Amino acid sequence: MIEVDRLTKRYRTTTAVDGLTFTVEPGRVTGFLGPNGAGKSTTMRAMIGLDRPTSGRVLIDGRPYTELRHPLREVGALLDAKALHGGRTARAHLLGLARSNRVPERRVDEVLDVVGLTSAAGKRTEGFSLGMAQRLGVASALLGDPPVLLLDEPVNGLDPEGILWIRGLMKKLAAEGRTVFVSSHLMSEMALTADHLIVIGRGRLLADTSVDGFIARNSRAYILIRTPEPERMRDVLADAGIHTDDGPDGTLEAVGTSSETVGELAARRGVIVHEISPRTASLEEAFMQLTADAAEYRAGKEVR
Repeated sequence: MIEVDRLTKRYRTTTAVDGLTFTVEPGRVTGFLGPNGAGKSTTMRAMIGLDRPTSGRVLIDGRPYTELRHPLREVGALLDAKALHGGRTARAHLLGLARSNRVPERRVDEVLDVVGLTSAAGKRTEGFSLGMAQRLGVASALLGDPPVLLLDEPVNGLDPEGILWIRGLMKKLAAEGRTVFVSSHLMSEMALTADHLIVIGRGRLLADTSVDGFIARNSRAYILIRTPEPERMRDVLADAGIHTDDGPDGTLEAVGTSSETVGELAARRGVIVHEISPRTASLEEAFMQLTADAAEYRAGKEVR
């Protein structure tokens, strides 16, 4: 479990993290979302002692990271995949980490196999692609077989097969009862991977909820109706107290009702319909809605 308690980090006149409080529970994948400059990286660095908080604290299973005797056995972290010594081989990189934390050497070959780098174990990391570096970073995080994992943008540089692999790995680790905390800017990937979301903006907590709950609270659900008789359909729904908005291409959007109710009303009144389907926003749309005022950088109008 990770407990973030009133965490604040200031850099001179800039407050990167502002009184942040949340808990990351074991047994599920928790996604960490926020616009650029929201304070995600600073928060994750504070979790493993790379940034010292101005105030507040972070506890890993009840203790600060700096008090862990063999940290790799308790917390596995991937924060910067390219932070490697280019002159070392993949195996030498992992072997050094293993020896520093009294991890058995056999574990090095085990994690190389898990991440698919066995054939590249003897290659120097200076020639690694971003995708290979990401796999080696995941291997480093898994090396001590820790109960807590922090992964910052783990799918960067991975091909479709690699993305599918890391998605399955995170779900497997969570199913084993581990605490899995993953930051990503890919909303589509978080929608497929995360069970729970922590969303921040300008260093403050915006949401701490399930994925479904986040979408429901930050988007508009409606029933899409495609009919050659839109005015008749609108009148039928209005008589039943159901509000409709105009949708694209002549469609109607009925709010606060169900597709079954719309279908029954249309059949009862003899209105021809070609489509009745429930619509909800994607995770990306809900995220954009919630963080619209929290984005530090926003593109302006097109220059002509």
